[in-house]
Amino acid sequence: MKNTVSKHTRNNWLIDAALFSSAVIAALSGIYFLFLPVGGYQGGRNPWAGIQILFTRHTWDDLHMWGGVIMIAAAAIHLTVHWSWVVNMTRRAFKEITGRNRQMNARGRWNLILNAVVAFSFLLAALSSLYFLFAPGGHGTTDAMILFSRITWDLIHTWAGVTLIAAAVLHFAIHWKWVTKVTRNLSAAIYPAGIKGSRSQAPTAQKS
Repeated sequence: MKNTVSKHTRNNWLIDAALFSSAVIAALSGIYFLFLPVGGYQGGRNPWAGIQILFTRHTWDDLHMWGGVIMIAAAAIHLTVHWSWVVNMTRRAFKEITGRNRQMNARGRWNLILNAVVAFSFLLAALSSLYFLFAPGGHGTTDAMILFSRITWDLIHTWAGVTLIAAAVLHFAIHWKWVTKVTRNLSAAIYPAGIKGSRSQAPTAQKS
């Protein structure tokens, strides 16, 4: 049977692939900064000072910044494409909470809660990252004090990022079957010759 992927599904996969790739870059660089904080000196209150893992600290900083920027852009496109679904699920959730409609099953409720956690933690992480992107910082720089202090924004960014990573991993695990199915079908649609060739070689190997 020929594997086909609709244009809508293919576009969703491409958007999700961009979102996933940028999220991995932002998450890995964020974990780097979480365990290798700036400040201190070698052998002092920061024994990890000066240690380089794969890249320099400046490169990790660039990866975190641009990974975050791409992730925000991909998430905005993702939200725009699925806006009708978001509105529909928000209405269903409101009716579910107020008791006007109890048709949502347990899996749907948990998926809705998980999506809400992902969305809220992402919003906090994105807003705090935009603060650090545009608010001046560094030694001797006056705190911009936009709503909160720079330390508070840093705490918001750190814990929102940790929550986002945990929730995103669960979200990815729940939709793992969809990811693998669409990826296989998309690969078959792009490389049909290779798949046909491997199938045609199988009977030959059995005969010998």
